Amino acid sequence: MANSHSVWTSIRFWRQSAAWVTGFAVVLLILLTFDTVGQISMGTDKDLQKGVTKRVPAPTVINYNIDYKMSKKRGHEVPVIGKKEPFFGKEWSPKEAAALLHKGKLTEQAKNCMDCHTLLGNGAYYAPDLTKAWLDPKWEQMKAMVGAKTKEEAMAKFLQHPEMYPTHERRMPNLKITADEAQALVAFLKHMSSIDTNGFPRGFSKTVNDFKSGGTYAH
Repeated sequence: MANSHSVWTSIRFWRQSAAWVTGFAVVLLILLTFDTVGQISMGTDKDLQKGVTKRVPAPTVINYNIDYKMSKKRGHEVPVIGKKEPFFGKEWSPKEAAALLHKGKLTEQAKNCMDCHTLLGNGAYYAPDLTKAWLDPKWEQMKAMVGAKTKEEAMAKFLQHPEMYPTHERRMPNLKITADEAQALVAFLKHMSSIDTNGFPRGFSKTVNDFKSGGTYAH
């Protein structure tokens, strides 16, 4: 009588299954990699001009109004790029905007901002998250306090002299940030606020409303 063996005990079956699963996983990872690259690739100035929404907008998004609104379709808040508005009194060309953002990123790294703050959830949690700091309504209130005409000017003055304008219970030290560095940092933060972060930080608008009602705003 011939011996009958179950397929579950067949070495050949498991080897073939492993090969198929590995092959499928490799193909899936390749597809996901291409999709991720497309999602995180920075958009262009032409995209902004045509109203095309990119997850990471072009540097020239600093020339536009940026808001953060609830999307019923997606179930969380998303950046909304509005009409053009001057940034530090001018419209920046693609080359100028890219250079400004690059300087802002280098300044953020040189001043070790992430030793205290978080960006996109990464960094230290001693001080507020800066992902949507540009949208903080307190900057509008600070314009009169620091003698600034625009929100970006108020932010720049605060970055240069944070000890003079406390905005949080844990006061920021004076990091000797120059006027040019402050301008670049503000551009970097404005661009950061335009990135579609899938609703991070969660409940942002609710927190803003609490702040407007007298509560404490958490970046």
